[in-house]
Amino acid sequence: MAVDGAQAAQIRSALVRLRRTTGLPVAFGGLVESGQRRVRISELSGTATTALSALAVTAGNGLGGRAVALSRPCAVTDYSVSPQISHEYDLPVAAEGLRSVLAVPVVVRRRVRGVLYGALRTAQPLGDRTLSAAVAAARDAEQALVLRDEADELLAAVAPPPAGAAGPDPAGGAAWEQVREAHAALRALAPRITDPALREELLRACGLLAAGHGPAPGPRLAPREVDVLACVAGGATNGAAAERLGVGPETVKSYLRSAMRKLGARTRTEAVAAARRTGWLP
Repeated sequence: MAVDGAQAAQIRSALVRLRRTTGLPVAFGGLVESGQRRVRISELSGTATTALSALAVTAGNGLGGRAVALSRPCAVTDYSVSPQISHEYDLPVAAEGLRSVLAVPVVVRRRVRGVLYGALRTAQPLGDRTLSAAVAAARDAEQALVLRDEADELLAAVAPPPAGAAGPDPAGGAAWEQVREAHAALRALAPRITDPALREELLRACGLLAAGHGPAPGPRLAPREVDVLACVAGGATNGAAAERLGVGPETVKSYLRSAMRKLGARTRTEAVAAARRTGWLP
């Protein structure tokens, strides 16, 4: 089964952090296959062989399968003789020469989406600090996958209608308000996306949602000024806009004042109307 490249990249990035923060020489992991209760190991870091590559780990089996079934981190001091796990995967683990192993599930919206492993080639206890660092790496992957999911959902929500289908009425109405809400959500989400290709895709979608074919000749607004105006257009206060954009309230005020000055607006409402009129907002 094909692996989602963007999601696999998040697992790969998390494994790099896991090795760096734990000091473990070996890390590997993968995603839960769609519609299946098994993890496919797709990412290897620090391994000496390919014995673990493409290994399918079923929920409940082995250390990673136990982590999936319990939705919590698990660790063993000596994999091949541990009574805590089943031993379906002893051969590939032994081929890689692994002894002490930990497995941390990547849980998104209460569903296990993947597993990160870290390992030593000696049999020794993996302390709390090592396990905590591995869990932190998994939390990073979880947040990245949450953002990816949100982006995919927003992009699906604003996908162009099929040929011949009527789009939202630009004159107003509930459908057009949904488009405006989606535009504001996309603008707020884009700066938090670390994947450059996905971030660019989100910004292109924002451009498609704006009125006409882009901003008309006139005042040039900075990206963050548009972000703030999009939040204000949705009824957000300065504080709410700041929380949504991950900046301080004073920063929001500064961007808003700058946008109002460029648009020749005296109030927030006038600024939103001017931004819509010139194609900066839908």
